[in-house]
Amino acid sequence: MVSGGRKPDTWWLPRGVVALRVRIFEKVNGDRVVTLPNAAYGPEVFERVYAHPAANGRSAGAGLSDLFWYWLSPGPEVHQEHLEPGPRYEDVAQATRCILAGGSADLAAAATRAVAGALDALPADRISLVRLRDLVMPAWAEFCYGLVFHEPCPPHARKLITAHADDVISALKCTGLRHTRRRARLTAYVRERLAAGDVPHRLPASLSPEEQVFYLQGTFFNTAVVQLSEATAHLLLALARHPRVQRRLADDPGDDRYLTHVLDETMRLYPLFGIAHRITTDEIPLDDRTTLPAGSVVCFSYPDYHATGYERPDVFEPDRWTSLSARDAHHIPFGVAANRPCPAWRLSPLVLRAAVREVLRRFRLDSSVSHTRSIPHRAPCLLIPHGLEPGARLAPLRGFLRVRDGVEDVTRGVRQLVLGTVMVLHARRQRQAARYFEQLPPGGCPVVHSTGDSA
Repeated sequence: MVSGGRKPDTWWLPRGVVALRVRIFEKVNGDRVVTLPNAAYGPEVFERVYAHPAANGRSAGAGLSDLFWYWLSPGPEVHQEHLEPGPRYEDVAQATRCILAGGSADLAAAATRAVAGALDALPADRISLVRLRDLVMPAWAEFCYGLVFHEPCPPHARKLITAHADDVISALKCTGLRHTRRRARLTAYVRERLAAGDVPHRLPASLSPEEQVFYLQGTFFNTAVVQLSEATAHLLLALARHPRVQRRLADDPGDDRYLTHVLDETMRLYPLFGIAHRITTDEIPLDDRTTLPAGSVVCFSYPDYHATGYERPDVFEPDRWTSLSARDAHHIPFGVAANRPCPAWRLSPLVLRAAVREVLRRFRLDSSVSHTRSIPHRAPCLLIPHGLEPGARLAPLRGFLRVRDGVEDVTRGVRQLVLGTVMVLHARRQRQAARYFEQLPPGGCPVVHSTGDSA
């Protein structure tokens, strides 16, 4: 559940350890769970159920919610992805759309400047060995800061946002434990800026001042930074592993159509979400004989859905989109329109294309590491400045990357098993989502303070 995808991250870890890890995470789902698509119900049922108006519960009543609230703390009760449907969600969603709004040229230029700043730190006269997610995360922290505050991002704020986002995604991938004090430092910074009147946006009136802090932190300095960083790492690693595609983009940087095909194919093969879970608020028929009762937890598997309806679905082939329509294909990188799609569905492709162009303008990419949907290794890659001929140096570096990747797969797999188990058990003890909904008054109006989060 945590890593998603159809293949284990640790391909040469003993199968028993991998199976145990998966089983531990599945246990948190409870007994009223169905995963779509599956052998009995294919992509058509996936689409119908995902778009059904009764598949609208977000957190209340699912054991998975305790785990996700634990990972997203502080303030998961006002995280836009986990708010229950209703006026409070609509208020928050409207505020998010306004903050993300902007002219295409301005947004692309801001993304280019942010990525250029990160690349400026790399030497222009030798090969750099980087982890792509680590390279671009400060850039996206700076970009998102600009969206919220409409001013250049100071180094101190960029460091706080990056540390927070890295901590969240590392915990989600079970490669590290949460560090609540690290997260609290960003909370204190945002609280101070909000109290000083430094946020030039209308924030959701349905949220208390403290909840507005958590809203900004969770939506823009967690989810936005993490997802843009992960998407950029996937895009660049795919190009590093497919030199033919990379050369075509580098030779014609103005070919926006082909770059869009590369983005579509990357998000098809490596969707940012492995599983999206929803709680049914009424009955939903699966077929003439089977009906999901209200209160069921439905897990929508993006990787499995994205693998249906394509020839050679496991092959990275951007040219397939020349004759495919993203509207008609089994392809939902930003969710479905009928069930609260990602609010950055317009912004993300625009700024991702700008980021890729800036990287390719400066470097050739090369990597020999594995590429999985969960990308827990943070995408190790070689960046070769244009004009530099690597010669005989490249083969040993590629060999080093390959060997290190294999060794890290084993140690990381064991670490994910141990740390994931610890966090699952800790989350089940805290019961953050369950406690929050238990303390709601009979009318269902939310409390105005955070659920709290002890380490």
